[in-house]
Amino acid sequence: MRFYAMITAALTVFSAAASAQTDSVQNVDLQEIKVLSNRVPLSQKQTPQQVTILTRDEILAAPVSTVEDLLKLAAKVDVRQRGNGVQSDISLRGGTFDQVTILLNGVNVTSPHTGHLSADFPVSKDDIKRIEILDGPSARVFGTQSFCGTINIVTLDDDPDKTGYKTGVQGSVNLFAGDNGHFGVNANTAFSHNAGYGDSGRPNRLIHNLSLGYISDDGDTENSAYSIKRAFYRGSYRSKDVKVDIQAGYSYKPFEANTFYGAASKDQWESNEHFLISASAELTAGSVHINPVFAADRRYDHYQWHKNSHAGENFHLCQVRTAGLNLWTKNRFGRTSLGFEMRSEQIYSTKLGEELPEEKFQKTRGTDSESDIFYTHLGDRTNITVTGEHDFIFDKFTVALALPAVYNTFLDGKWRWCPGLDASYFPSKNWKFFLNVNSALRMPTFTDLYYSGANIQGTSDLKPEKTVDYGAGAKFRQAGFNYELRFFGSDKKDMIDWVIYADEADQKIYRSGNFKLRNFGGEFDFAFLPQEIFEDFFLKRLDIQYSYIDSDIEYEREIAASKYAQEYLRHKVTASADFKILKPLSFNVSYRYQYRTGENNEPYALTDCGFRFSQKRFEIYAEMTNVFDKNYTDFSFIEQSGRRFVIGAKVKF
Repeated sequence: MRFYAMITAALTVFSAAASAQTDSVQNVDLQEIKVLSNRVPLSQKQTPQQVTILTRDEILAAPVSTVEDLLKLAAKVDVRQRGNGVQSDISLRGGTFDQVTILLNGVNVTSPHTGHLSADFPVSKDDIKRIEILDGPSARVFGTQSFCGTINIVTLDDDPDKTGYKTGVQGSVNLFAGDNGHFGVNANTAFSHNAGYGDSGRPNRLIHNLSLGYISDDGDTENSAYSIKRAFYRGSYRSKDVKVDIQAGYSYKPFEANTFYGAASKDQWESNEHFLISASAELTAGSVHINPVFAADRRYDHYQWHKNSHAGENFHLCQVRTAGLNLWTKNRFGRTSLGFEMRSEQIYSTKLGEELPEEKFQKTRGTDSESDIFYTHLGDRTNITVTGEHDFIFDKFTVALALPAVYNTFLDGKWRWCPGLDASYFPSKNWKFFLNVNSALRMPTFTDLYYSGANIQGTSDLKPEKTVDYGAGAKFRQAGFNYELRFFGSDKKDMIDWVIYADEADQKIYRSGNFKLRNFGGEFDFAFLPQEIFEDFFLKRLDIQYSYIDSDIEYEREIAASKYAQEYLRHKVTASADFKILKPLSFNVSYRYQYRTGENNEPYALTDCGFRFSQKRFEIYAEMTNVFDKNYTDFSFIEQSGRRFVIGAKVKF
């Protein structure tokens, strides 16, 4: 009650302060940006789901260089890194890295091989327009992998002709360097042109966005060097009744993996290669809106327990093909939609899957393949989801009811239901309240099912994970201020963890097994935006966020050790401030404190900062991460980066 009273008092004081300003200051309405949270297009104000957005301004101001580091700015997101910019496990609300769906412009790029690889993005920080973080299960929209939440990375797609450049072409080249041989370049360009004229006389438009990048780094510790090559294209066609989006991405990342997968080897090595292509459309036929999507995602992984040695070596080819169709229409009660998705997941491997007969062996592929080594195993399954949803949309509230049915060829031939309800109430232009109850089902990854090694053993008959999540929250937005308060809980069963069972403790073998979990938590976000009140104020933005989680775990058999489930962020605090020192010069500082449960996880606090000098055509910046050179780990035996310094220059055209 004391906490509630403090929040209520703070809201009253700050609201009064904002209202007392001059008449020239206008109230700021809840954002009207379209977010990908339902099967029908809804603004952030209308959507009944709780969505956190990192805006373009916040992304550019942040003194970080990778997409993973951007996600650390949100208190609700847990990012555990094995190497700086190399491999990251991303999770939400106490879940694991396999329980989050990662989207790129709405297209699912989550790896069914292992969540360790889902963060291999073919884009850079410079390419990102915004990041949407959706709380809780979203199976009705994004499929069964959206178990604890969804992260959608939205890249730039603006028509250059709207930016004021007469040529219709714009872009930038960003060159940077730093400690430990860190060097990189990012380049992007956008251009557009007419593609005929519609019936209204307005031109149809073709819009192209192309991005290229390269990074190399000698690493902060022994055997931790890496390099990253990437390329990304997004093309759009716009007319009155038709919108088509095409994207294609590529990334290649070889890296020294030190003790990434075990303390016994300090010279591990791995390479990840990722290809992505997708096409989606928005069509209108009378009152019916038609949204087809097709996507193909292919990843090559080559791993060595000892670099340049065949001992403990693995090759994997994981490919996903997706075809989906969503139909929706308006009616007097809101919007009704029907969705269908078929997702084929396949892995060829030297280790994962069912063993193939010799005549069906296939040569390994990819940049780091070896002609005399063959894929000898195959894992193959298809997931089908059919969803009916209706969104009741009224002046002051929205209610979404959905009933997805899920079928997977790996299971017993039965359909499974994952119903959900999301509701929001906005009594005024400044307030919004949420209520959510959703369920989801997640298939085990191929690693969960099949991986085996010296001290680790997958379980091929694992059950799919199941959850029922519930949450409630409130959002307040007025000129200069934004508050969000959220509470959530879940009841999960058949959860997957890697454990050593107590009756097998002498064998020291981790096995994948199921357990039950119940958790409860809360989040509080506060943003102060003084320039919405005082136009020339020196502070542009101040953000403070806090997240808390508590979990109760029950295993089917008594365990002696756990790899993942008993390690989650109980407390996380983030704070960031963006200052305008002079008109072209800005300064940003961010702070992060986190306490993780589990053995040998010491709490730590880190501070990052950066200066940025910006003009119309060029920008110079300097960034320092881990300013106070703290020693810390995200995994108990893998030391993370100390203080790092990066300087860079960006030329715009």
